[in-house]
Amino acid sequence: MVNVAHTQRISAAEYLALERASTDRHEFLDGEIFLMAGGTHEHSLIASNIVGELRNALRHRPCLVHGSDMKVKIEAAGVYTYPDALALCGPPQFADDARDTLLNPKVLFEVLSDSTERYDRGEKFEYYRSLPSVAEIVLVSQKKPHVEHYARKPDGSWLYRDYHAGDRVPLAALDCALAVADIYLKVFPPPADDRPAI
Repeated sequence: MVNVAHTQRISAAEYLALERASTDRHEFLDGEIFLMAGGTHEHSLIASNIVGELRNALRHRPCLVHGSDMKVKIEAAGVYTYPDALALCGPPQFADDARDTLLNPKVLFEVLSDSTERYDRGEKFEYYRSLPSVAEIVLVSQKKPHVEHYARKPDGSWLYRDYHAGDRVPLAALDCALAVADIYLKVFPPPADDRPAI
């Protein structure tokens, strides 16, 4: 979320009408809409890798994977947002018949960037935690192989763990794990010593 695209407050219904007619993507927060900034090369590759690895891991299970085109509605906060990736197992619940706004994601992924990291770690993280369906939230650095994983415990608290190169990130809610190496596949050039001779 970077800049305000509309200065006067609008309703959620007005936002949805504008968003569905727009070629740009916007997030909605408390009556204001925010134009989403374009991502970097690294951001795009990481998000694509996450979606691809999730699809492979869940292909034979009744689970669904979405990239950054699927909106999520967070009713308690009056927010509509676009995670970089999400997954759920079981039937999707949509906000309306347009089927472009999901209500029940199970695991949410955000690839952090300089312009959004503060929001992603702060308010947006709080909004995500307010969704009853969300069991896990994954924050992924685009500067180095570093993945932060938050899992909701039965008492409602959140357990934090971080993972680095060589680790696997367990996603208990999806009964699978993603290798950090696969999340960052082809994102960073190998050190000069590891490059194949030409």
